[in-house]
Amino acid sequence: MADGYDPRLLVEGTGDAVVLVPGLDGTGQLFYRQRPLLMRSRRVATYALRDSTSEMSTLVDDLAAVIETVAPADKRAIVIGESFGGTLAMSLALARPERVSALVVLNSFARFTPQFRLHLALWGLRALPWGMMPVVRRATASRLHSAHSHDNEIREFMRVTMAATREGYLNRLRALTRFDIRDRLHELRMPTLFLAAELDHLVPSVTQARFMAGRVPGAQVRVLSGHGHICLIAEGIDLGGILDEWKSTA
Repeated sequence: MADGYDPRLLVEGTGDAVVLVPGLDGTGQLFYRQRPLLMRSRRVATYALRDSTSEMSTLVDDLAAVIETVAPADKRAIVIGESFGGTLAMSLALARPERVSALVVLNSFARFTPQFRLHLALWGLRALPWGMMPVVRRATASRLHSAHSHDNEIREFMRVTMAATREGYLNRLRALTRFDIRDRLHELRMPTLFLAAELDHLVPSVTQARFMAGRVPGAQVRVLSGHGHICLIAEGIDLGGILDEWKSTA
């Protein structure tokens, strides 16, 4: 990561290594509620996605470098990816399975459909005056956030995402137009958990989770009842507790 890319890497805690992979906004800061919950018994890394590429392979290289930093001894980690981050986490697990001790995928997919929605989003983001993005985020809050999210959490989401760039959004959307691992899901051999928000209006998360789990050997699905797409800042979601429960039943 010595090419001018700033991952804004934050590593805290002790224990098994966990890397949290951000969604389309590209910032690890949105894991602020989950970090302390995971740090009760784990070494946790958050980072920022590179804005300057639409190549999933480059993002995979960046994620592998983060894992090597947070787990220098065995260079393996539990990788948790949210939405776009789930596509990146699965891409890493396919390209470099030796780096992934376990895989957790939240509100994600093996292929985004219908594709015209991605192309519409690309057109809209290119045309939108960038200063209007906070207005768009506020207008879509009721459909994207969990009903459990307090107003102060949504305000914090708005504050953190102010730093997101048009370039980053566009490049990650372009990456999704080429992303399709439906025929490779059976290659994921590490312990895998698919988490899906019941009331996700952006992605059919429950349907996608069940589709993927049906093709990944030994995978489990957990539905997050009453939650929307942006659920990790809401009360009632504890990734640390979820990992503990999953480990005890795996």
